Amino acid sequence: MRQDDSGPTGVTGRTRGVVFFAILTCSHPAYPAVPAYPAPQISVEQAIRDLSSPDANVRFRTAQILKEAVYPEAAEPLVPLISDPQDEVQLEAIAAELNIFLAEKIVPRRRIGRVIEVRNAVMAEPLFSTGPLAIGSRPVPAAVLTALRGASRDDNRRVGLEALYAFGVLAVEPGGTARRDLLRITGPDVAALIGAVDPALRYAAIRVLGRVFSKRSDDPPIDPVVGDAIVGALNDRDNAVKRAAMQALGDLRHDRAVQALTELFQFHAKGPLAEASLDALARIAHPGSGPLFTDVLATKTATLKGIAIEGLARLGDTQQLPAIEKALAGERSDPTRLAGRFAAAMLAKASIDPIAEALARPKLRDQAKQYLIELAPGCTSALAPLLQDPTARVRIDAVDAIALGGDASAISVVEPLSRDADPQVARAAERALARLRQTVTQLTR
Repeated sequence: MRQDDSGPTGVTGRTRGVVFFAILTCSHPAYPAVPAYPAPQISVEQAIRDLSSPDANVRFRTAQILKEAVYPEAAEPLVPLISDPQDEVQLEAIAAELNIFLAEKIVPRRRIGRVIEVRNAVMAEPLFSTGPLAIGSRPVPAAVLTALRGASRDDNRRVGLEALYAFGVLAVEPGGTARRDLLRITGPDVAALIGAVDPALRYAAIRVLGRVFSKRSDDPPIDPVVGDAIVGALNDRDNAVKRAAMQALGDLRHDRAVQALTELFQFHAKGPLAEASLDALARIAHPGSGPLFTDVLATKTATLKGIAIEGLARLGDTQQLPAIEKALAGERSDPTRLAGRFAAAMLAKASIDPIAEALARPKLRDQAKQYLIELAPGCTSALAPLLQDPTARVRIDAVDAIALGGDASAISVVEPLSRDADPQVARAAERALARLRQTVTQLTR
């Protein structure tokens, strides 16, 4: 069923725990039009009580209101609606949970006089695709994650996919013991979805596993059930699923995938699948892949050459620098030359300034940001000047790199930015500080 955008629900403010709602009507294809809340203002407590109403229309409307109000205390009361008998109620509850925890809240609609302006929908997959920093610093209750993971098996395809991607968005928040428990439970549960008939569900399950299990320094070894299921997906008949599996294996840095990925690269030799398999090997950075990366340096394909340079950089063998420099002689591809800068920084402690400067170039920004994330641990002093850059976008990128790099010693450097004049920079700093403080907590356990 289609998520309705016609139901005019307007949130006009919140004062001391009271959310004010206009008297509205709800028109939805699944339910008859009935009067909305009969009073011009309803307490949050009343709205939360209405989540358990026997009337599906009331549950739907209340979830919609709480989605727009973004009230943190509603997160756990919304949980039962994630498995509601009505699909549309489920979708509103999932969207509400997402909006509560997002770093940048979404305003689905706003009232201008008597007109409702529909703005952006709260949809899980696009939020998932923005990356692991889509959510803010607020802790996500385990009950929310459990409900979303369970709803990923819903009979309604759309509900299942929304729940699965929403789980992928929110499940990156827990750390320490909570993360280890989450990984233990999540692995077999989500990995089983890789066997689904629907390729969209297989694709989503692999992407979510890659995000949630993305390797962190204190993670336990990858559950073989997870790793083997993703390796098996390398043989999927759908090329998008294959590429997702390659991406996920690189995220997991799964050693047991090296042989299969190497064989795939040698089989394809060129094209998108060859690039994806080599990129996964470069991110796993297993010593056994060194000779392959060295051989690829001689290729005339700039993309493959750049990936091979990245792989050699991550292996940390300084003796490869002359070969990398030789391969870059006369190279005209900007991304490949930037890979060379990354290798110089990794292997020879060269300045990261050329990488930082690439943040200002739209075609190189994502590549440069990924390099800074990898270089961040132990290099806070080198990144510090970027935190003072006059361009807000550069300050945000630097803060994000430090956050994802996980260098706990950077807390004192990032802290002043939580008071930055640009609200987006300040929010990025708060998000980074929460993640870095979590790292400190884990290290002291």
